[in-house]
Amino acid sequence: MTTNIIIVGANGRMGKNVIQAVQADPQLRLVGATDSVHCSALGKDAGANAGGAHLGVIIGSDLDSVFKENFGVVIDFSSPVSTIHHVGICQKHKAPLIVGTTGLNAGQEQIILETGKFIPIVRAPNMSTGVNVLFSILAQVAEVLNEDFDIEISEAHHKNKVDAPSGTAKRIAQILCEKTGRQYPQDLSYERQARQEPRRKSEIGMQVMRGGDIVGEHCVYFCGQGERLELKHVVTNRQTFAQGALRAAKWIAEQKPGLYDMRDVLGF
Repeated sequence: MTTNIIIVGANGRMGKNVIQAVQADPQLRLVGATDSVHCSALGKDAGANAGGAHLGVIIGSDLDSVFKENFGVVIDFSSPVSTIHHVGICQKHKAPLIVGTTGLNAGQEQIILETGKFIPIVRAPNMSTGVNVLFSILAQVAEVLNEDFDIEISEAHHKNKVDAPSGTAKRIAQILCEKTGRQYPQDLSYERQARQEPRRKSEIGMQVMRGGDIVGEHCVYFCGQGERLELKHVVTNRQTFAQGALRAAKWIAEQKPGLYDMRDVLGF
């Protein structure tokens, strides 16, 4: 069975990678592509713009108009404000939605949660298989080590990434807080320069690096007396995220309304 795909944020890094991955998968068909009204790629063929073959799909700026001619799973890698607008359009057309946008605030996350009552949505800050396995491992390790080990998180991304810390780093912190009885986000520490005091027992340090073309790195340190455990995930190619998003798209096309994450997609 062929799954129709609509890409929102088609001219972005992730949008182009997803389009390339769609072209390489015979089970998928791109039927729509949009970006912002100020996008320089408006009017261009989505396939050619992504560095591939012409697909006959022109990049537009109105997701609602795409549904006048085609229906498909919407994959959104845009911006928080744009994503919430697209959530409403998907609800209107009862279209399944994959949300990969990061940097959403609590109110925006709540809107996505509520919309999950009406359409199937996969919401994931990171769609790579490996990092979602890391989430599962961290939950188990945190329960075992708990108060005996101090916890630190570091993350690194390319110099153009806007939000910090990353959505993945925040999700890691949430998992660690849930499993160790810490408070999220109150127990997170982002800066120690101005502090003249020892590390608080409950705090989780969060270190952020931005530079070059780093695709994505996340490392969690469990620091004990005389030993340290490091759990790290490194992405070297954005196709990792694209493949995860498309795996989610194939899966959600058959699901009932609800808010899902990559654990549901991967089956654990």
